[in-house]
Amino acid sequence: MMRAFYKDFHPHVKDVEENAEREVGERILGTDPKTGKPVSVRLGKFGPMVQIGTVEDEEKPQFASLGPDQQLGSITFEEAMDLFKLPKDLGVYEDEEVQVNNGRFGPYVRFGKVFVSLPKGRDPMDVDLKEAIIYIKEKQAADAPIYTYEDLPVQKGTGRFGPFIKWNGMFINVNKKYDFDNLSDADIVQLIEDKKQKEIDKVIHNFEAEGIRVEKARWGRSNIIKGKTKIELPKTVDASKLTLEEVLDIIEKKAPKKKTTRKKATAKKK
Repeated sequence: MMRAFYKDFHPHVKDVEENAEREVGERILGTDPKTGKPVSVRLGKFGPMVQIGTVEDEEKPQFASLGPDQQLGSITFEEAMDLFKLPKDLGVYEDEEVQVNNGRFGPYVRFGKVFVSLPKGRDPMDVDLKEAIIYIKEKQAADAPIYTYEDLPVQKGTGRFGPFIKWNGMFINVNKKYDFDNLSDADIVQLIEDKKQKEIDKVIHNFEAEGIRVEKARWGRSNIIKGKTKIELPKTVDASKLTLEEVLDIIEKKAPKKKTTRKKATAKKK
């Protein structure tokens, strides 16, 4: 697959196999003046990236993700080295450190534990504290509670699947029958109560003492949930008839086996 990627990326290369570097889509840009190590770009596990050094070095290579508007075939040495200037400290706002950085999903401002995406095309290297504060305030205004229900705040936002409200850790989709920009108190209460009932209705078994639930899932299936473990059951299993013992047995069989490490034999002292 990677070989095909490289051929598509460089259609004029006649013999890819002559160069092992080309097989993995790697392109050498130059040499880091500080370390004397090669600077290269390639496709990594989380997307296009710049690398200083190689895996053969004693020290671990340094990595930096390319920006959304940067390409493996066109990024320059200077642009690549600029990526290693991130994260960049901008200062302090409301007693929290403010940084700008480039991540997997693009550049962002970090304000304490809050991450604020930069506008598309904005170069993080050009952002100063004054501009970052504008983005932070916009984020704070967007995240401010719009209502309080059962002593818990209600927030609104727009995500991958459209508009939603967030309450008590639940993300509740807001369908088109509601005016999302002008949600009334009654609308919010209805959305939350409908979601609460839906969560109740999907529970088939709740073994509270063991921290295990069996819930309805999509397409007539069901899930066994224990902590972060989720086991999907096939349609052929009637989850309503499962006993606790059967559920525990399924969890035990599906649990990943622990790796055993062999102890190295130590030479006896003479």
